[in-house]
Amino acid sequence: MGLRSLILCLFVSVLLIKTVKATPPPAPQYAFRISFTDKKGTANISNPLTFLSSRAIARRNKASISIDSSDLPVSPAYIDSVLTLPGSELHVTSRWLNDCVLLVTDSTQIAALRLKPFVKTAVFVAYYASGLHKSPGINPKFAIENKSIGSGAHKPTGTAVFYGQTYPQTALVKGDYLHDAGYKGTGMLIVVLDAGFIGADTHPGFDSLRNTSGILDVHNFVLNTNNIYSYDTHGMAALSTMAGYIPGTYVGTAPLAQYALYVTEDNNSEQPIEMDNMLAGTERADSLGANVISVSLGYDIMDGNFSLTYADIDGKSTVAAQAANIATQKGILFVASAGNDGGTPWHYILSPGDADSALTIGAVYADKTVIPFSGYGPNAAGRIKPDVCDLGYQVEVFSSSGGLIVEDGTSFSTPQIAGWAACLWQGNSKATPFMIRSAIIKSADHYTTPDSELGYGVPDFSKASVLLDVKDTPVDTSRWLTVAPNPFTNEINVKLNLTGVQQVYFTLFDAGGKKICSFARTVDTRSNAYVILPIGAGLASGSYMLKVVAAKQASVIKLLKY
Repeated sequence: MGLRSLILCLFVSVLLIKTVKATPPPAPQYAFRISFTDKKGTANISNPLTFLSSRAIARRNKASISIDSSDLPVSPAYIDSVLTLPGSELHVTSRWLNDCVLLVTDSTQIAALRLKPFVKTAVFVAYYASGLHKSPGINPKFAIENKSIGSGAHKPTGTAVFYGQTYPQTALVKGDYLHDAGYKGTGMLIVVLDAGFIGADTHPGFDSLRNTSGILDVHNFVLNTNNIYSYDTHGMAALSTMAGYIPGTYVGTAPLAQYALYVTEDNNSEQPIEMDNMLAGTERADSLGANVISVSLGYDIMDGNFSLTYADIDGKSTVAAQAANIATQKGILFVASAGNDGGTPWHYILSPGDADSALTIGAVYADKTVIPFSGYGPNAAGRIKPDVCDLGYQVEVFSSSGGLIVEDGTSFSTPQIAGWAACLWQGNSKATPFMIRSAIIKSADHYTTPDSELGYGVPDFSKASVLLDVKDTPVDTSRWLTVAPNPFTNEINVKLNLTGVQQVYFTLFDAGGKKICSFARTVDTRSNAYVILPIGAGLASGSYMLKVVAAKQASVIKLLKY
């Protein structure tokens, strides 16, 4: 290298060094929850379409829930006024609690803000040494749930052809009863509040969800962006228990529902502001017209002096519990995790699992005995919690690499119940959240002997459907199969309306649900759309059920044998 080139390189290096040194470090931010005295100058309540979707209004109308002042947005004038503080930034707002969370670089400025006549309170809720809006990373609070087992070590899953790996967790609560009746979540909107959804945009098990535009909305309330797919896999795994759909390998609890995915958990800290994020996500879910909210998050021990006490989890005091209770009043079923602190000094459920109106879910083994880490009740007001339990050990979920793994935790028992609840609700569209919650609880195996570990026990969705009086007939526009003759004698002829070559599975059950026989046929509808099944020989006269499962659809047909 020549002298001139060397001098030039040194000169450029010095410039680079000066540039790096000249970059100031990120400024710290202080977060305050600013509550207002009224909603002066906000939207007109007579024109709800300016702040609620038509779907949300329809849900209110169906349940005879009136739109009131709590639905009105926060006053824009008040927001503009608090944003006049130098270096201030709006984080989230809450129309239900009439407040906002404000980020400021100088906390002493809040004293002047408290003097404004429209400001009721200003409460400190978080501190960020280098600012808030940065990558959340992976949250260590989920460590107990990260005991994953590779796909090569899966436990036996029985012979249920349609469900594959999810059959044990489906059969535990008799969720297949709802699916067989045609309720797979069609027309229902489930909102998932979590830490992140890495893999939800790429995993093949979500192909049907993506191909049908089944994800209606996404938002990251931590960073105030729409980027939800770059942070944490926890939400993706929880989502898979509901929306995963690979017939023959993996079928979630509500595979035909629609979804919205919101990040509310900040993995870099544990502070009250995350409950404000949860409230904001819940309100957005309400505005969107959600039917069910699934929350696999909870709060107890926090950074600094923010930790909750047992007295705080009284079912109504924390911001998270208020979010759950108000959501229920607005016609949404709020399903919350009991948490995984059963084996820690805290021992109890978390918030919002303490909420009076929440359907709070604990975790059990496959034999329906409680898992020691599942959070204990009751809440501080004495209400029985958890409400019910579901499988929380070696739950089959999607991995971010595109395959399947098993995970432990109430984070995965919770969305399973949320999905089944959506299917149950599909069967009785006139039901209220209270009616859905009540039917699930009353169907549980410890309903008459609840305790602080299992709550009311493990639900049975075949019983819940009877208790709820499920009667809405699923709309089947596909007309993908017909069976003749019916009644039959020695054989039946099944006509299929499918695309291309598909493997189709047929299973015959007697009236009591006992399996009689099964067949697998490769069907090429381009040349022959008929399958002849020799099922009559040796059968006694009476009623039978034929379950037919293809790649993307399944039906149960009632047959009569002469």
